[in-house]
Amino acid sequence: MKSDKIIEGKKYVKKNPNLQDYDRVVSSFSYKTYTQELTWFDKDTINAAYNAITRNTLSSRKNKLALLWESEEGEKKKYTFADIEEISNQIAHYLRHLGIEKGDRVFLFLPRIPELYFSFIAILKIGAVAGTLFSAFGPQALFDRLSQSGAKVLITTEEMAKRVQSVRKDLDKLEKIVLVNDNFTQEIAKMEKTYKVSHTHSEDNAFMLYTSGTTGKPKGIVHAHRAIIHQYLTAQWALDIQEDDVYWCTADPGWVTGIAYGILGSWANGATSIVYEGRFSPQKWYQILQDYEVTIWYTAPTAIRMLAAQGLDLIKKYDFSHLRYLASVGEPLNPEPIFWGLKAFHLPFHDNYWQTETGGIVVANYPGLPIKPGSMGKPFPGIKAHIVDDEGHELAENKIGNLALEPGWSSMMKEIWRRPEKYKSYFLKKYYITGDLAYKDADGYLWFVGRADDVIKTSGERVGPFEVESALVSHPAVVEAGVIGKPDPLRGQIIKAFVVLKPEIKQSEKLKEELMVHVKKNLAGHAYPREIDFIDKLPKTRSGKIMRRILKAKELGLPIGDTSTLEEY
Repeated sequence: MKSDKIIEGKKYVKKNPNLQDYDRVVSSFSYKTYTQELTWFDKDTINAAYNAITRNTLSSRKNKLALLWESEEGEKKKYTFADIEEISNQIAHYLRHLGIEKGDRVFLFLPRIPELYFSFIAILKIGAVAGTLFSAFGPQALFDRLSQSGAKVLITTEEMAKRVQSVRKDLDKLEKIVLVNDNFTQEIAKMEKTYKVSHTHSEDNAFMLYTSGTTGKPKGIVHAHRAIIHQYLTAQWALDIQEDDVYWCTADPGWVTGIAYGILGSWANGATSIVYEGRFSPQKWYQILQDYEVTIWYTAPTAIRMLAAQGLDLIKKYDFSHLRYLASVGEPLNPEPIFWGLKAFHLPFHDNYWQTETGGIVVANYPGLPIKPGSMGKPFPGIKAHIVDDEGHELAENKIGNLALEPGWSSMMKEIWRRPEKYKSYFLKKYYITGDLAYKDADGYLWFVGRADDVIKTSGERVGPFEVESALVSHPAVVEAGVIGKPDPLRGQIIKAFVVLKPEIKQSEKLKEELMVHVKKNLAGHAYPREIDFIDKLPKTRSGKIMRRILKAKELGLPIGDTSTLEEY
């Protein structure tokens, strides 16, 4: 549901933002102006890990805290940039002793422990390619990724390694499984603390992530070392990371956000970052925000909605006066959580949009600019965004079409691993086609409608599931909603909603009717759900995206497809 309210961003700016004049920067933007803020070995060679860690150790940030880590059990550790430099150098030497060379794939199957972050940096320092795997993956998901990538080494824990054993014999390219245990710590400690970082070309592969589609096996999205340029700038301008900030990105590095803004872009800006190993808990998250005096918080809409469902009484027990900037990514942010943020923290959440394939933020709401709740915001400087039809023709304002970007930003995916034809399928004429439908308003704000294959056509009208879900979430009884199109002989499709209610709300047919009327009243007479099911939880990816295809497959009795990236909060 689109909100008519506009939030004046400048009202909530507590300090001068890094990006003070959006329009001026956009009009004159050139990557060349900013690339020299990073360290290049020569004209075309740059190493992302060097710029995230090493560069800071050669400056006044050497002894600045880089990582504040806490386990689920409450164990706490602190690391400076100098600490991470030395430990990652030692891990790099260790991997070199195992035979890892430039271009080899080394995968990380670890919980959010410090060794995950140190090893990622070490792999990139070598010039090898880091792959990250969610800690919840089972044997089949692991086999698909390790096999297709040709991974040479897997770094994991003794407990998690048990999930690899049943498929180990079929992983003929996997030479070594490294266990992070006391022996690993002892071996690393023996290694040299200095390491000559590989002078990688800007186009050399740096890291890869596997994303799941509606059909087929997961696809390996590969990013080059040049991605650090865009990640550095977006962390500075869209997330507003400044020298004295304490920054918490809640994303796991198994998701691209956890790499771009939990490791590379954030540390390239010298951020002091929080990592919490444990699972989501409102009380624990609030405690972290308070105890670590977090100033910038970057999280997912799912988490925001789950916090909002707990109400405001819990919030009153904590001190959030240090918070100055809130941002969200993973699933479009409905207006209601933004307004809740104002009530809870006296700050709005700034939504931004990007994909694994884009490697960094491409559309955002920025500090100082007005927020139109429900909008993705405006294109990041250097990103040229268009709304086009299926033939690649540009559409007028407020017309729904394909969100298309002109290639050229530095963090755009380099390839899909060993699937060149799949890579080509992303492009139409001069555009990268995101696969998402959107429209652009008269002020240049972009509005998400839905995935192209999720949009519902009912009685000749196209309805985006996101706006129906937003309308449902705006009802006081609803926490979350997922919407699909269900085949109907009369209307082509009808809208069906799956709704998660607040714990104290009782399910009833009367409530279903009330929700239908609520959507009719707040959205449109044709855009209301004719069927509603109450469910306990929605299927979501670990990044918080509602998996509508799974709702649809279950409803229609169709194959569910790859579910390896699913996780519930």
